[in-house]
Order: sequence, then C-alpha cells, then structure tokens
Amino acid sequence: MRTVIVNGTVVTASGCFKADVVIEGERIASLADPAMREGSRADRVIDAQGMYVMPGGVDVHTHLDMPLGDIASSDDFLTGTVAAAHGGTTTIIDYAAHAPSEGLRDGLLAWHARARGKAVIDYGFHMSLASVSKAMLDEMAAIVEEGVTSFKLFTAYPGRLYSDDGQILRAMQRARELGALVAVHAENGLAIEVLIEQALARANTEPRYHALTRPEALEAEATCRALSLAEVAGARVYIVHISSRRSLEEVARFRRRGLSVFAETCPHYLCLTAQELERDGFEGAKFVCSPPLRDSASVEALWQGLATGLIDVVATDHCPFHFQSQKRRGLHSFALIPNGLPGIETRLLLLWERGVRSGRIGPSRFVELVATAPAKIFGLYPRKGTLAPGADADIVVWDPNRAQSLAAQALHMRVDYSPYEGLTVHGSPRYVLSRGEVIVEDGSFVGRPGRGHFLRRHPSAGPHV
Repeated sequence: MRTVIVNGTVVTASGCFKADVVIEGERIASLADPAMREGSRADRVIDAQGMYVMPGGVDVHTHLDMPLGDIASSDDFLTGTVAAAHGGTTTIIDYAAHAPSEGLRDGLLAWHARARGKAVIDYGFHMSLASVSKAMLDEMAAIVEEGVTSFKLFTAYPGRLYSDDGQILRAMQRARELGALVAVHAENGLAIEVLIEQALARANTEPRYHALTRPEALEAEATCRALSLAEVAGARVYIVHISSRRSLEEVARFRRRGLSVFAETCPHYLCLTAQELERDGFEGAKFVCSPPLRDSASVEALWQGLATGLIDVVATDHCPFHFQSQKRRGLHSFALIPNGLPGIETRLLLLWERGVRSGRIGPSRFVELVATAPAKIFGLYPRKGTLAPGADADIVVWDPNRAQSLAAQALHMRVDYSPYEGLTVHGSPRYVLSRGEVIVEDGSFVGRPGRGHFLRRHPSAGPHV
C-alpha cells in the first residue's frame, strides 16, 4: 500500500515546511518536494490542504485497566486506545504493576494479557516498583531484557506503593547499572498521611481537603529528595506529573548542577486550578488527582516551563474513574475518592488550544512536547515521534480550524464526565494513521481491535535529549 499525503505543512520538532509525505506499507518512504509529484503512483492520496501533517502523539503516562482495590480505571486497552487515536495519539506507554505477593514478571505478564487483542495503537510498558525488595532488584534485569527499560518509584502512598529513601537509592543504582530510566512520583507520602488523619479528625471530609492535605511544599520536598538520591546514584531520572511551581524550581536547580533529569507535566495542571475542587456538593470529586490541582501561579509557572524548555514532556496520567459509580465512594471522606482524571483523548486538543492558538508555544514546540521528546527519552526515537524516512508512519493530519467539543458525550473515553465540560477547542485531527493505516477519519474510528504492537525498548547508558 502506497499512500501520499499532499498539500499539507509538515511539522517536526525542528521546523515547518511544505512536503508530500510518501508512505510505503507501514513506514515513511520519503518527504518529497511537491514539485516532483506529477506522475508519481499512489494507492491513496490524502489532501491536507490548509492542514498540518505531524507525527502521532506519544503519551508516556497512562493507566489503563488499572486495579485499585476492588475497582479498576474505567478505560481498558480497547476503549482507552480508541480514545487516544481520536485525539491524535498513536503510541502509549502504560504503567504495569504487580501485586505485593507477585514478582515483577507476573505483573508484566498480566499487563500483556490486558493489552493483547485490544490495543488499536502501538504500546509499551513501564514497570512500577512497590516497596522495593532485594528480589525486585534482582528481577529488574530480566524486565529490561523483555524490552521494559523504565521503572517507577513512589515516595507517596505508604502501605501500598511507597518506598523509603534507602530502597529508592538501591533501585536507582540498579537502574543505572542496567541502562534503565527511573520515573518518580514525588510527594511526601508519610507527611501527607498525617495531614489526612488530622483533617478527618476535624470532620473535614469534602473533596477540597484532598488538595489541602497534599500541599505544594510536600511535592517540592519529595522532588528535591528524589533528585538528591538520583545524584548520589548517578541515575537518569524522570519526574512525573509535576503540578507546582516549587517542584519545577527543584528540577531547574538540579539541572543546573548537571543532573540528567527530565520533567513531565499534564494538561490538567496547565488548564485547571484547585478552585475546581470547591464546586458545590460533591462535584469537586471529579477533579481529585495526585498531585492535586494547584493555584494560578503554578499554572503560569508550568506554561513558562514549557516555553523555556524546562519541562520536557506533556503526558496525561490518564486514570479515569466513573463519577457516579466510583468517585462517589468518597462521598463521606475525600480520602476514599479514587484519584485520577480522564485525558488520553484531549491532550493534544488542549495543548493546541491553550498553547499554540494562544501564542504561548509554536507548532514545532508542540510536536516536541507531545511526540518527539517523549519518544527520545523513552527509547522509541526515531521509530516514533518524528516524520522522517524509515520512521513508522504514525501521522496526524491536523486541521487547525476544526472545532471539537470536550463535552463527555462528544468524546470516546469510557467515563461519565469531562473535566472540560462546556469547552470547545479549535484544532483537531482530520486523519490519524498508525503504521501507515488510517484508523481515524473525519471523527470516525476505522481501525480494528488488537492491531497495536508491543514496543520492545532497549537500555541506554545516557540521556537521549
């Protein structure tokens, strides 16, 4: 199958230019001069007049079909990847986890089973480490051999996922030996548990207390501590879902000292504030996530970080829970509200509207944040994240004038609300191609379940960015 995308403006992380994108089978064959088009053969021609032709989005932070006690996040690998495709994302890396009684490989095999036969786009895995043990440290090498080259550690959630400083240091040292990258959820979980206990003792149970018991200072402290441990270990580290100005300042400080640290934020931290948690009744529960939404000063600092290069990646931390049947478990205690927001479909839409259309970032920086940098950092580049000969033909034909409602009923995520209800954005995909196959056309999904491939990644001795 030979497909040619004509008349569009190609956008990569390094610039914008006019070119025809020629696809042979699953890969990009060439970026051709439009003047040489006459007489060329094509099985299908896609006219991108007035549109941008960009690499498909790479979302390196998702939680699909993730167990949480006796419930699970509401999108599985079918509904979640279909929604991702509608939003212009063609690759995800999901966080695999393991039960306390299981080994790492048991958890990895369970995640393979969750994705197999369902994913409609290509996918990889990170491996989460809970309360790091010697057995886990020994098993990390086998996980890397299976193409999973990033591990997640938690300074939050005591009794479930938390690791102490010694465990984190040992895991970082082992990751360095294996050429793996360490991702860290940085909040001071032990201190947060004290604040939660005290809030509940005062009968402060409303959703807004979720944010008040997870203050910015405890995110910044844990970020500093995680980066200090990475500095001692000589490890590459990736701080996930940065929400606050003070945490970003810690990243800047350690980067100036030469640490190989990458920073991620999410659209909800760029577009929403903690005021959403103050909504009447229990409506604020829709916005409960960890770290929590912050004030407008942090929102502005994060946008500045995107513009200056301090933030490397915008990912989603997509972890949806139904409001009526799942979030309402915390009706009488904010501590029981499942943490997480839906976002796998709306990432590119929001960043284009609030970033590119507003003039905060340009189209090339947009591509860098949502596709190229995450592909580089996590070992998928140049197969993913760019438009170049030999790359997978993961392509979004983006119509900058196409209006898209972000109302729940207009989206494809399997969740009963939208954090952006009432918002219409301008700029959305007209066509989405995954490995040369059109899977979304004019708002309709035309792919098939199970066509997504697992992406084996390779270890590296140093940073890719």
